[in-house]
Amino acid sequence: MDWSPILISMRTASLSILVTFFLGIFAAWRVIRLKNEKLKLIWDGILTLPLVLPPTVAGFFLLYIFGVKRPVGKFFLDYFSVKIAFSWIATVLAAVVMSFPLMYRSARGAFEQVDENLPAAARTLGMSEWCIFRKVLFANALPGIVSGGVLAFARGLGEFGATAMIAGNIAGKTRTLPMAVYSEVAAGNMDAAYRYVAVIVVIAFLSVILMNWAGLRADRKKR
Repeated sequence: MDWSPILISMRTASLSILVTFFLGIFAAWRVIRLKNEKLKLIWDGILTLPLVLPPTVAGFFLLYIFGVKRPVGKFFLDYFSVKIAFSWIATVLAAVVMSFPLMYRSARGAFEQVDENLPAAARTLGMSEWCIFRKVLFANALPGIVSGGVLAFARGLGEFGATAMIAGNIAGKTRTLPMAVYSEVAAGNMDAAYRYVAVIVVIAFLSVILMNWAGLRADRKKR
């Protein structure tokens, strides 16, 4: 069995979750602090949009933005000699975009479940907003945030549609586990496809276990 799809997928999912985790938490914190409800709805819709778009459509937009002949893609190629489209970076970009809404929604839900009296009490004690976020909001919402992070990691690992559009299916370079399954089935190599599917199922199952564990911790903390 070719191990490169597994290694590429793990590298992609690991880097993408680092980006998605902090970006999702920051976006959720900023949105819940908005006072204007209409503005909050608009930003929530924009940040959640990749979750409801077909992955191929999201990949199309990414290709339109980061293609070598497009302004952003051309800028990176001309000034940094970095080709984004159809490179390993593109697999990370696709995973970040498609997994971000799950991290954002999970973090926002976890923050909104924190008792509003806790931040208010912290403000009366003279704590700064950053300190309140770190010691009150984040600390109390941590189980939900961790659960969202695990879910986002699994989503990034299983990304297919957007990856196919912007990264392609280049063996040893952009062929992730889902792409490998597709390639092996298309080539009639069902035994190899079964092995790749088994790897994905095991990782997905472990992700569900971690999510449930985080949920149990949250319930025990509330009690």
